Amino acid sequence: MFQNIGAGAYKPGLQGVEALSEAFGNPHRGLRCVHIAGTNGKGSTASLLAAVLQSAGLKVGLFTSPHLIDFRERIRVNGAMISREDVADFVERYQAMARAHRFDRVAKPSFFELTTVMAFEHFSRQGVDIAVIEVGLGGRLDSTNIITPMLSVITNISLDHTALLGDTPEAIAAEKAGIIKPGVAAVVGEAEGAVRSVFEQKARDCDAPIVFAQDHIAYSSYEHTDTEIVYHGTPYGALRCPLCGDCQVRNAATVLTVIGLLEHQLTITADAVREGFANVTTLTGLAGRWMTLAEHPRVICDTGHNPGGWQYLAEQIRRLPGHRHIVLGFVSDKDISFIFGLLPQEGSVSYYFVAPSVKRARSAAELQRQARSHGFEGAVYDTVAQGYEAALSAASADDSVFVGGSTFVVADLLAFLEHNNV
Repeated sequence: MFQNIGAGAYKPGLQGVEALSEAFGNPHRGLRCVHIAGTNGKGSTASLLAAVLQSAGLKVGLFTSPHLIDFRERIRVNGAMISREDVADFVERYQAMARAHRFDRVAKPSFFELTTVMAFEHFSRQGVDIAVIEVGLGGRLDSTNIITPMLSVITNISLDHTALLGDTPEAIAAEKAGIIKPGVAAVVGEAEGAVRSVFEQKARDCDAPIVFAQDHIAYSSYEHTDTEIVYHGTPYGALRCPLCGDCQVRNAATVLTVIGLLEHQLTITADAVREGFANVTTLTGLAGRWMTLAEHPRVICDTGHNPGGWQYLAEQIRRLPGHRHIVLGFVSDKDISFIFGLLPQEGSVSYYFVAPSVKRARSAAELQRQARSHGFEGAVYDTVAQGYEAALSAASADDSVFVGGSTFVVADLLAFLEHNNV
């Protein structure tokens, strides 16, 4: 699994997933899909769009990654996770095929290839009206890219997975632009300069219409509170949304642009848009996006883990009330030096360094050493739970606790809270 070991699990290319899908009857070919790539905001964008489509009365498949607590979070139909029995049945059928040497002509399928075909088959069997498919990594060589969608979406570009996708924004953009298909319209959330040119050229090469959401933001203003964002002046009236991270205003613009294009093929009412925005977390199970877990002290977690995400997170952390207790952990293959240039270093702030429970975790001691080299001090804890409990114990009712740095830090926290019924 990529989330456990990183690049060693990455298997680029479509030959393996195409062979696996063929063995299962090519279930993706009967699906109507929206395909979503991008460095940041893929999961939020996919979930928000799925919530709107579900509110419009459609049966909606949603494929996202990684999961936080339960593998089945990745594959949902109208918010309901794939059943344990269906997962087991798929795996057993695959194992029978493998024993019968059905896959001699390709290497052993990766975890993500198997999961992708499992999702496509589940959506096909469930008879979904539309599936919202989030890219796993990159785009051009990602397992999900065997689909021909009704619309391609790319949220944004920043530096992440540079060892696999390229070390410049333009190189990464070229990989993500690989989901743009001939004649299929594409929406790009935001892109400037050379990155924008990469998308424009790919669209021309594919004779695909392309729209940049930043050029046509479908709201006139917004109000930002601790618990929601209210978008005003949209074609659907005022929209309330519990996704209140600073980055979400750009994701909302992307989703509204996508809805404007899908309205030509689907019936999506203003009521459906309002309901989907207002109930996105309950309709889709989306979690970990500037998520409030408690008040007094206020406890926030967020899965942001790369430069694009932390440009927003650091500013939000600075605005948190009271003394800020910051529980941080990262994986070992991320360049995190930039984060220390963004985080508050002086004043009412304390740091708690932790390691997520995945094989590629950066040790808390190593994180402490790196932090010290940038002038930061903090205590070391063996687990996310221990760091969180220490922060919570030190915080007064008027303080704030933030937990993040990695999707897997948030996963550990949510699993701990669930286990302890907190």
